[in-house]
Amino acid sequence: MERNRPNAGVFWGVIAAVVVSDVLTKWIAFTSLAHAAYPREVIGDTVRFWLVYNRGAAFGIHVGDYSRWVFLALTIAALVILGRLYRQTRPRDTMRTLSLALVCGGAIGNLIDRIRWERGVVDFIDVGVGSMRWPTFNIADMAVSVGAFMLAWVLWGEDRAAAAAHTTAVPEPALSSEPHETR
Repeated sequence: MERNRPNAGVFWGVIAAVVVSDVLTKWIAFTSLAHAAYPREVIGDTVRFWLVYNRGAAFGIHVGDYSRWVFLALTIAALVILGRLYRQTRPRDTMRTLSLALVCGGAIGNLIDRIRWERGVVDFIDVGVGSMRWPTFNIADMAVSVGAFMLAWVLWGEDRAAAAAHTTAVPEPALSSEPHETR
């Protein structure tokens, strides 16, 4: 991925910020919650910190004994595809650059956990009310989710713009070998 592109500062800066904040918050969660018998309430019962390890993917999706390796390979493949999308990004297309950087940064954050240990990805943010809880997540998961939503929005907008440009183009007159009548 080229570092001298007009988008490079945003792209690499956001990736670095996401990865550093993800690694740092996971380390804090690991060191302060490892021996906690109960979730620590942050905003009452709505937001709690609770250390869990996710060996699967988002929402606890598993593919058997080899989940770690499957999701590690899928993450690397996704990063290659995201890198290609970044290289195709027009100069100064900040929204597309930002969305790609958020997804890449989050993917790298969780990839670090998958490489580092067999326990799985460190998750610690627990949101919900009573027994109705969202799956526990981390900073990397938030970056991937927000970035993926933004990227879908950007790509949808690009498709709409391309379709509009295609429909507003003046069609070429049809050439006919048949002589036409004049009145």
